[in-house]
Parts: sequence; structure tokens; C-alpha cells
Amino acid sequence: MRLSRFSVLGFFMIILMASQSPIIDASSTGKHNSSSGCSCHYNTGVIPAINHDFPLAYSAGQTYSVNISLSAGSAGGFSVTADKGSFSNAGTGVSINGASVTHTSSSSTSWAFDWVAPSVNSGTVTIDMAGLMANSNGQNSGDGWTTDSHTITENLPKNYAPEATNVVLNPSSNAASNSDITVSYTYYDADGDPESGTEINWLKDGNIEASYFGLTTLPSSATTVGEIWEVTIKPKDGADFGLVVESDIVNITAPTQADADGDGYPDSTDAFPNDSSEWQDTDGDGVGDNGDAFPNDATETVDSDSDGVGDNSDAFPNDATETVDSDSDGVGDNSDAFPNDASETLDTDGDTVGDNADAFPDDASETVDTDMDGVGDNSDAFPNDASETLDTDMDGVGDNADAFPLNDQETVDTDGDGTGDNSDSDDDDDGTLDVNDAFPFNSSESTDSDSDGIGDNADTDDDGDGILDTDDASHPSNIGKDDTDGDQVIDDVDPDDDGDDVIDTVDAFPKDKNESMDSDGDGVGDNADAFDNDPTETVDTDGDMVGDNSDLYPNDPAESADTDGDGVADNADAFPNDASETKDSDGNGIGDIEQQASEDKAKQTKIILIVVLVLISGAVATVLFMRKGREGTVKDFSASQDVANNLVVDDPSSISQQPMMEQPTIVQPVVQQVVEPVAQPVPEPTVLQQWTDEAGYTWRSMSDGSMTWWTGTEWQKR
Repeated sequence: MRLSRFSVLGFFMIILMASQSPIIDASSTGKHNSSSGCSCHYNTGVIPAINHDFPLAYSAGQTYSVNISLSAGSAGGFSVTADKGSFSNAGTGVSINGASVTHTSSSSTSWAFDWVAPSVNSGTVTIDMAGLMANSNGQNSGDGWTTDSHTITENLPKNYAPEATNVVLNPSSNAASNSDITVSYTYYDADGDPESGTEINWLKDGNIEASYFGLTTLPSSATTVGEIWEVTIKPKDGADFGLVVESDIVNITAPTQADADGDGYPDSTDAFPNDSSEWQDTDGDGVGDNGDAFPNDATETVDSDSDGVGDNSDAFPNDATETVDSDSDGVGDNSDAFPNDASETLDTDGDTVGDNADAFPDDASETVDTDMDGVGDNSDAFPNDASETLDTDMDGVGDNADAFPLNDQETVDTDGDGTGDNSDSDDDDDGTLDVNDAFPFNSSESTDSDSDGIGDNADTDDDGDGILDTDDASHPSNIGKDDTDGDQVIDDVDPDDDGDDVIDTVDAFPKDKNESMDSDGDGVGDNADAFDNDPTETVDTDGDMVGDNSDLYPNDPAESADTDGDGVADNADAFPNDASETKDSDGNGIGDIEQQASEDKAKQTKIILIVVLVLISGAVATVLFMRKGREGTVKDFSASQDVANNLVVDDPSSISQQPMMEQPTIVQPVVQQVVEPVAQPVPEPTVLQQWTDEAGYTWRSMSDGSMTWWTGTEWQKR
């Protein structure tokens, strides 16, 4: 069958596009050691947050249960690595491989596993995490991924300071000036820490000799006859010092002449008294001249490769062809193409760029591959983009990402309708023109009310006020719902409806910001209740500490009760338990009304007595007058006198009774006059007390027990 030129061209274009497609390096069944991200996915969907409960600090060897989840989506995956410690106890849908843990399926967004802390003194642990929210379309597009990092510090156990004991000098007590002195001691550390940093100080005549610091052997050359030496040990376990311990003293004495090695040189002058083959050390380097290849150079003694350069100075003591390594890269300068560059030694392609730095060591035309895509920067149209190398239409967009690689006017076709976005008025084909679409390339979004970059459909807080739409009083879905405190959070979800900082569950008045407690349960809040512990009272109008319900005078702070009900308050009533009395003007304990009545009665009695006395006096005068008249008509009294005398002697009673027979006619008027004072009119009542109340009315308490008030024109009884 004959193929058209267009068919052949189309076949090769398909092959070319396939070859340039990104290689997917992840899997729905997880991928270990991929905590740096999911670069195989385009990351164009909702980017999730990674939630986890790794500890902030750890104790060595302890196991911690860890939960990790994604903040969005219902499907996805994760990958976590730890630079120290290990993972164990994989939960559902979790796979563990040493210090890496990942998912085994993409059907979940939360996972659980254990992390086992490393050993003591491991230091800070770094946890790297990557999480991907998948849209379950089976492709690597439309997904969103993110990474996170978490550090865990180590809880170190308490360190116990070490001890030094059994400090012994040898020789002890006395030592010849030609003898070395050594010190030994026992090191002990309670928590088993090794010895590190112990300070050893030698003291001559009580003064520290710094030049011998740290030595366990004091050379004989340091001592002189007559000196006194001792040593102090200050143990250290690498972290803390222990107590300083002193040794016994050693006296330095004169030596005896001897030739211990029998080489003919006395020990006193023999540089090597115990070595018969050596007796002199010209350069003082500790190696006898006979065995020293450089007897006059204290820095050198051996020349292993016999190249004339001492081993100490020879970077290659066993290689006679090399002596110097200027860049310390392990390759001698003679063989090093870059003797002053420690990072390079070879230049295979001769382009003056070392093989280590040369991305193409065998190609002199290329040295750098910035984006590491296998194409050198000189040939790469996008040297900084690993996903692109060609730009056929020269429009600045690589062929791999260019939906129209042969059309320099178009690069993207968001809605896949075959029309480039530059020419398409609705790129995402969501029915909203691009000029009105806040997300012209996202068909699921067109509006962004709070301009936070998240479309209203996906945004849980459309207006960006920090309150979720479901709780926001200003959101259309909550119109008509109460927001008592005006904090824009509807009462249905607001834990403090009235905004008084007392949560509704314990607020007796959840809708009143001025009240939160009702201690006496009377329905009036404590702040407004003058008696918050008395359910029978709430108001004290006059502030006298007596509630209005119990206060007979709620507007008078000086009064609250009228015990005897006489209309005069107890504090103003001199007799609060006597309704007939209110005042005691003279303070004699007797009410003014009772006292006035008593005084009036006394006056009446006095008048009656005076009238009676007057009447009696008149009666007596009348009797005397009448008797005198009779005496005027009797001419001779003697007979009657005798008769009277006889009457007196014979029968005295008859004499006294005789005048009484005539008295009724004389005394009768007296009785009639005594009755007349009782019929006299009662005097007008007097004013006992006068006052003006809070309302401005003037009152009087009268002597007859009544009360009157001034109407403005007259006094009227109550």
C-alpha cells in the first residue's frame, strides 16, 4: 500500500513527541526516597498541605507513632525519608524500606507508621516529606504536590563528671636528674563515657610548667638537682571535667655515672644511653645521627624513596617521581594537569576544563549541561530547562511544552479545542470570556472574590476575612442567621455569641455581652443585680443596701421600714414599735402625744379642783351668812345654848346630825356646778412634728394622733 507524504510525516511527528514526553518516575503504589518532590507530575492542581505529628524532640531508641495526612483531596500519595533512625510498624497502605516510607496505593490521603529514634549522641534528625494530591484521572496532569521538612532535636541524658584516682609517680619520692618521671592514674566515669580532654599539669617547685602540659612522662632534661616536682590530673569525659587530683612530690637528686648501653659514652653525655648504636643527636630530633638520613635537619630523618626529599616534606614519600602536591588532591604536581586545583587532575578532551567539571569530558565543544538534560548548553536552546532542548518555531517556548511547535504565534491550547489560547477568547472553555475570567486557564474556576489566587469554588473563605464561608455571617448562604456580637461569625458556630469572652456553654446570658452570671438564679445578671446572691431582690433605688421589694421607702436612703405601720419610718420614729407615737421632743422616753394628753388631763383636773374649791368656799360663805341671819332673830341664846350643851353632853350624835338635815337645800347647787367643767370643749390638736418628703410634700404629725399634709391651699388630713 502506498503511504502519502502526510502519513509518513505524521508517523514521525508521533515518534518525535513520544520521545520528548517526560518519563514518569512515580507510581500509584508508592516510591521510596522521593521526599524531594513529585516532579513527574505537572503540579497544576490544588497544592495540599502536609499534616504530621512527628515529635519536636526525641529520646534515643524510643519508638514514636506517626500520622501523616494531606489537607486536600481524597486520593494521593506520600514519601518520607529520615537521615537518622528507622521506620517500622507500617499501617494500612504503607510500605517501609529502611529510612524511607511511602504509600502502597493512591486511594487514601492519610497514613500511619512508627519512627524509631537513633542512638545516643546522634544529634538533630531531619525528616523530609513529599505529598501529592491526585485527581484520579490516571495521568500526571491536574495533580498537586508539595514538600516539607521537619527537624527533631535530641534529648540528651544527664552527664556525670569523671574521676581520677590512684595517681602515682615513678620514680616516687626521689628521682635522679637523668631519669624520666612517669605518671599513672585510674580513670572512672559513672555513665561509661570514654576519657577525652583530660588535663595533665606538671609543677616544679609549686609552679605549673606549661611546656609539659598533657605529658604522662616528664623527660629527665626537664629536671635539675634540688627541684621538687609533682603532677595534677583533671579528668574529662569530652564534655565535663572532674575534680583535680594531686600526686605526691618527687625530689630531684644527682645521678651516678653509668654507661647503660656499653657504647663507651657515659650516660650523662650519651644522647641514647640505652642504645649502643647511637650516642649523638645533632639536630635534636630524637633520632641518632647514625640512623638519621638528615642528621642536621630536625624536621627530617627518613627518605624512603631516596629522592633527596625527606619523608616529612615529601607528599609522596614512596614515589621518587613526585614530591609535591600543591592542591593536595592526591596527585603529584608532575602528573596533575591542574596542579593548583584540587578538584581536577585530567583534561581528556583538552578544552582546558577538567574532566570532573566537564559534563562532556570527551567533547571539546561542550563542557556544561546546566539543566542536566544530556544536551550541552552550547547546543541546548533551553540550557536551564531540563525538559526542553529544541524550539523549532523560535517562539521562546520549547517544543515539548509548545502545543503548536511549528506556529510561532501560539504555544498553549488550554481547553484542547485546537485553537491556541492567543486566538481563543475562552481558553478554558468554561463559558466565561477570558477578559472576565479570574482563572482563564481553569475551567472549574472563574471568580476570585478575595483575590487570593484561589477560585471561589475551591476557596473555603471567599472574602479572605479569615472566617470560613460556612461560618461567615456575610456569606450569602448565611443571610438571616444571627451574629449577636457582630464578629462576622454566625451564632450557630460561634462559641461566644455575645463576644464577652465567656463561652456560651458557661454563659448564663449568651446573647448579652454585659452579663454572664446569675448567681442567685433570679433571671437578672450579676452586673445589673444589686443583690446577686438574693433571688428576691434585684434593685436598690436609694442605695441603702435594702432591696426595693423589701424597702417601704425605696427612694429614701435613710429609711427602709415602718415597723408599727404609723406612716413614719423607723429611723425617724422615736417609737418604731408604737403606732400611736412617733416623737419624743424632750427625750424623756414618753411620746409627745401621750405626754400632751397627760398634761392636758392635769390642766383639766386643776381647773376642776379650782372650781370645786371656789364652789365650796361660796357654799361655806352662804351657810355662814344664813346662820348669822338666824342668830339675828333670836333674842335670847342662853336657852338654846343650854339645850345645845345638854345635847352635846347627853347625846353628841344628835347634835351633829341636826345640821345635816338642812344641808341638801344648801349643797344642791354645788353638785350642779361641779358637772359644768366636764362639758367644756376639747382644745384644738397641736403640731408634734413637721417634715417634707422626697416628693416635696410637707407633712405634720398632730397631738391627736392624726397626720395632715399641705395641699398648697390648706392642711388636709391623711
